[in-house]
Amino acid sequence: MNFFMPTKVIMMEDCVLKNSALLKNYGQRALIVTGAKSAKSNGSLEDMIQALIVQDIKYDIFDKVMANPSVNCVYEGADFARERKSDFVIGIGGGSPMDAAKAIAILAVQEIKEEELFLGSYGNQVLPLVLIPTTAGTGSEVTQYSILTNVQSQTKTSISTPLIFPKLALLDAKYMKTLSMEITINTAVDALSHAIEGMLSIRASDMSNNLAIYSLKKLVYCLRFLSPDYSSSSLTIDIREKLLYGSMLAGMVIAHTGTTAVHAMGYSLTYFKNIDHGRANGLLLPSFLRFIMKSDQELIKKILSIMGLETIDEFETLFLRLLGEREGITEKDLERFAGIAINSKSLTNTKVVPTKEELIQIFSRSLQIN
Repeated sequence: MNFFMPTKVIMMEDCVLKNSALLKNYGQRALIVTGAKSAKSNGSLEDMIQALIVQDIKYDIFDKVMANPSVNCVYEGADFARERKSDFVIGIGGGSPMDAAKAIAILAVQEIKEEELFLGSYGNQVLPLVLIPTTAGTGSEVTQYSILTNVQSQTKTSISTPLIFPKLALLDAKYMKTLSMEITINTAVDALSHAIEGMLSIRASDMSNNLAIYSLKKLVYCLRFLSPDYSSSSLTIDIREKLLYGSMLAGMVIAHTGTTAVHAMGYSLTYFKNIDHGRANGLLLPSFLRFIMKSDQELIKKILSIMGLETIDEFETLFLRLLGEREGITEKDLERFAGIAINSKSLTNTKVVPTKEELIQIFSRSLQIN
């Protein structure tokens, strides 16, 4: 077994302000990487600015990160970091700003051509990273991955290197109070997918499985409070904290196991159909578990039991309740998406590797065919 988790995690109310002194460990000028709106509206950006001011740390803001950040976006952010002579990078937001911050941290100090960005050959230089998640789903605050939109391959592709493990992750559920129910559900499903896929990975270990089990128990407890028919204002801070904690644990799982064919398939739904990443995973998971069960019934039964379920039908009913009506795709989409997924590295990380025809069948069962 090999377990490595170098990120210092602090989870508590007002942790950004209460632990501002830690920021002095990373330099005298910070680059804050975030999106255009959410960090401003939920108070996380204001708290971080106050924390930096208290410690007399200068800062600049790069707030051009879009959903599913592009390669162009992170190169622009890296240019800005060099121009401003940033000592460290602070990422604030959901998976998109945090992943962008990671890429910027490495590109700011390494000359890497765009065509070589995803080849896995990196030096040893990186700007220190501090991440503040404002959704509970991606777990990026404790992983070594930066997921970017790869136009050349027409999918999402990861930078993967221990260099981009954050030095510090600050988790405060209060930043999630204003999240819509739709975003809360999609991100919770993303976290569930990470925990489950970790158990389906060929790299799963006793340690990662124990983390996955604990994550699933935290997340499943919260699902009863999530529904498209409920108002997000009904969610207590306790539920938000459990979702955030479960998401972080699931991030630790995939930091060690990687993701599986589910992510490989889901990326096409996001790239071509603009389906939210977590939702895409959730649409595919029930049919994917049915596929795995043909070869490994005990593993799927174990996952279902942890979730308090007896059958995959119950699992699918749960996800349909959370996600609602499924999106439609065409027969042409099926062939195209399966063709992209079959070449993904994540595919071979799965304990049972599907063929292209099996991928088409999973897609077909997961979505409406137009």
